[in-house]
Amino acid sequence: MGGVTPRAVALAFRAVALAEACSWVGLLFGMFVKYVLATSERGVQIFGPIHGGIFVAYVVVAVVAARVLRWNAGTTLLALAASVPPLVTLWFDRWATRTGRLPVPEAAPTS
Repeated sequence: MGGVTPRAVALAFRAVALAEACSWVGLLFGMFVKYVLATSERGVQIFGPIHGGIFVAYVVVAVVAARVLRWNAGTTLLALAASVPPLVTLWFDRWATRTGRLPVPEAAPTS
C-alpha cells in the first residue's frame, strides 16, 4: 500500500479502536434503557447505526493495518475478533503496542 506509513496506520487504528469502544458504551447504555428500564428505544436507534458504521470502519482499518504492518494471520484474526466483545479493541491496542505489533505513538511537542 504505497504512501501509507506505519505510524499513520497506527494512528488511524488507535482512533477507530477508541471510537469503536465508545460506540459500544453508547449502544450498551441504549440497550439497558430499552431492555432493562423498558422506557425508550431511542438509545438503540441512535447508537445502533453509529456502532455499526464504526464497526465496519474498524474492520477495514484493521485489515489495512495488518497489511501495512505485516501482521501474521493470528494477530490479524485477534484484531478482528477484538471488535466483537465490548471494549476489547482497547485491550488489543495496548497489547499490540506492548508487543511491538503497533508502532508507539510519537510524543507531542512540549512548547
